[in-house]
Amino acid sequence: MKSIISTKKKKARSYGANIWGDPKSPYVKREYAPGQHGQKRKKTTDYGVQLYAKQRLKTYYGNISEKQFSKYYAEAIRRRGDAAENLIGLLESRLDNIVYKAKFVPTVFAARQFVNHGHVTVNGKKVNIPSYILRAGDVIEVREKSKQMAMVLAAVESQTRDVPSYVEVDNKKLTAKYTFIPKFDDVPYPCMMEPNLVIEFYSR
Repeated sequence: MKSIISTKKKKARSYGANIWGDPKSPYVKREYAPGQHGQKRKKTTDYGVQLYAKQRLKTYYGNISEKQFSKYYAEAIRRRGDAAENLIGLLESRLDNIVYKAKFVPTVFAARQFVNHGHVTVNGKKVNIPSYILRAGDVIEVREKSKQMAMVLAAVESQTRDVPSYVEVDNKKLTAKYTFIPKFDDVPYPCMMEPNLVIEFYSR
């Protein structure tokens, strides 16, 4: 388990950002790539910059698979409006993401597992698909039998991050309402995200 956590944290140095704003991230102490030649890395090409932007965004949302992420891109350009804004709206609307943003669990990876194991309902019905896309107005609730889990109680009380404006949380009932689909500027990313570069990457 420790090795898995270490591997996830190493991605912060690989992509040049403290992706989840973790105060214990290796990137806080060593702001350069891992490995023997990490400090001597050459200037990144335009393709490399776009690739890293994509990898940062994929990783932030829990290491989404390339196949699924490319589907989000296809849907983002299909919809009307700005493709980059559409992409962020889709990613933020994932059920596991809102469970994480509501502070019912400590990490986005824990959120995926939490949903998978059937600990939440959407509008009163059990949903165990982490990638389930929510609509504005949907209400997520931790199931009664799961409300006393130590992980949940600790996450709710944590002061390490704030609940964003598009999620209304009732900490006593452990419910969260997804009030509106956010724009890029509404999302409290702990590091620089560049969805426009992600769109450029797939448009090549």
